[in-house]
Amino acid sequence: MKRRQKFLTEKMYENFKEEYEDQFVFWKDKLFKADSPAQEKSLRAKNFQALYFGNILMLYTAGEDVKNLELPLETLIESYEELQEKLAIYEQIPNITPLTIDDWLDEYEECVQVISLCILLHRTDLLKRFVVLIDNAGYAGVDTLYEDLLIKVLPDRQDIDQWYHDVYTPLIQAIYAEDKQEASDYLDTYCKNWYPAFEQAPWHDTHSDGDEGSYVGYWALEAGAIAFLYGIDDSKIKHMVYPKELVEYARNYKPANTSEVSRIDAGQPCTKSGYWFTPAQPDSRRHFNYGEIMPSFSDSKWGDTIWYWSGEE
Repeated sequence: MKRRQKFLTEKMYENFKEEYEDQFVFWKDKLFKADSPAQEKSLRAKNFQALYFGNILMLYTAGEDVKNLELPLETLIESYEELQEKLAIYEQIPNITPLTIDDWLDEYEECVQVISLCILLHRTDLLKRFVVLIDNAGYAGVDTLYEDLLIKVLPDRQDIDQWYHDVYTPLIQAIYAEDKQEASDYLDTYCKNWYPAFEQAPWHDTHSDGDEGSYVGYWALEAGAIAFLYGIDDSKIKHMVYPKELVEYARNYKPANTSEVSRIDAGQPCTKSGYWFTPAQPDSRRHFNYGEIMPSFSDSKWGDTIWYWSGEE
């Protein structure tokens, strides 16, 4: 175990793995206490979705290679789809959200953490599947950070100047800062304030419960996603909650299929027809044809122009 946060012990990690595996065995032939079969299925789906989410955070905290998070992420997205389906039947609300991001800060945070994992692992396919669950519940086009996380990698997002929760203000300011240093300072401030802001979250301070606790890591994943998407200098960010290795992975990503290229420097020909974005310019997502020369933005305040793959649609 090559832990990424100092609070994690070998015993904590071993206990988590054992409990994680035991949950699947225990609930295989048992029912959750519920007033109806539909409620039982929704409770079951929520239980396993929470397990999968905790698992992927723990894997990263324990030092798992970033590339090995893809399969757990696929499982996690499937679990949100299952949860939404079972909640819709139980509550009789077809487009019910699996996460109530306007009322509950911790659920909003979970939402942007999942979005950020999809972005930093370059899994736009999974991002689309997750976001549709949130969009369909009425959350499209109403929150700045939600939209700014998506606008570079997904089509038809909106430019919004309002957001649900004040804790995210410094991160939003980092996106719209006038210069490079100012953006870095806002990112630094956000990371400093992140953990104290979630004092009421169920996972807050779980590291103090010892080896038998439910700590899986404290990660401001959305800070990393914003730094990646908007080219913000994070070289001086030292906070424990900042997912530096995930950001490095995103910036240097190489697909398993070596015939594909996920990033192209300006001045080089496009290697695959489709949509690309660059942190060097706002609203940069655009379509390029194979062989077309990728442009450079010499007046960019963020430095070199690097284009990242953003899908075929």
